Amino acid sequence: MAELGGTLVHLLGGHILAPVLVAWLAFRSRWRMAALVMTATILVDLDHLLANPVYDPDRCSIGFHPLHSWPAIIVYGILAFVPVLRLPAVGLLIHMTVDGLDCVV
Repeated sequence: MAELGGTLVHLLGGHILAPVLVAWLAFRSRWRMAALVMTATILVDLDHLLANPVYDPDRCSIGFHPLHSWPAIIVYGILAFVPVLRLPAVGLLIHMTVDGLDCVV
């Protein structure tokens, strides 16, 4: 049961509330669109479908799944400097940070 609570905190707090908060703080004039784009980056988790098993609560996503790899994370960081790609890139970096926190806790 505790695992379910941790999963809900991870999904709701990390992958939904964190991007909305960043959108509100950093992109105030267009925060709703920014929140939508950054929250939509949760679709990066589709790369979990390539793993067997698809979900393992003890597995660190960073470095395991292709779109959670260090080369991909570096690309997301670079794309954050491209104005038209900034919102999805920041969303992906938030996502990777949240997933990375699961690896150290």
